[in-house]
Amino acid sequence: MDFKEGEVLYFDKPLKWTSFAVVNKIRYHLCRKIGVKKLKVGHAGTLDPLATGLLVLCVGKYTKRIEEFQAQEKEYTGTIHLGATTPSYDLETEIDNTYPVEHINENLIYETAKAFIGEQSQIPPIFSALKINGVRAYTKAREGKEVEIKERTIHIYDFEITDIRFPEVDFRIRCSKGTYIRSIA
Repeated sequence: MDFKEGEVLYFDKPLKWTSFAVVNKIRYHLCRKIGVKKLKVGHAGTLDPLATGLLVLCVGKYTKRIEEFQAQEKEYTGTIHLGATTPSYDLETEIDNTYPVEHINENLIYETAKAFIGEQSQIPPIFSALKINGVRAYTKAREGKEVEIKERTIHIYDFEITDIRFPEVDFRIRCSKGTYIRSIA
């Protein structure tokens, strides 16, 4: 592999690692391996610290291709827990509200998933890596500061319910860049 000229690496991001931490670790090890002090390494889309899965890394001159990779469709699998919310929309923060789920049945779940297919507006979570005036939104949110994030247009190509074990629902979703699965949940 020619890391200086450019390579694409596919990394299975561990739980609780930030995408930036993966980039730093890979950069450190590659620099040592090929005997250079400096090497460009970047990722083609941030995964939340509590998400695991494919993180595309571009090395060397391929860092110029990051936008090309970011523009590609994404596919995610996961589990939604019905009847509870958290400020971060995931397990980073504690449950702040619970709701009855007795009225929810399998048919309603399947129909709701179908309603998400297509173009729509979405407001990313305040606990996200988006920058607001140069500061990550999650930094402000963790400090208890008010965070205002504007709507974005996203596209859901496919939303499949793969298993239902009330109150948990497993899914597979294919979507455009910029889609926050936590917001959909």
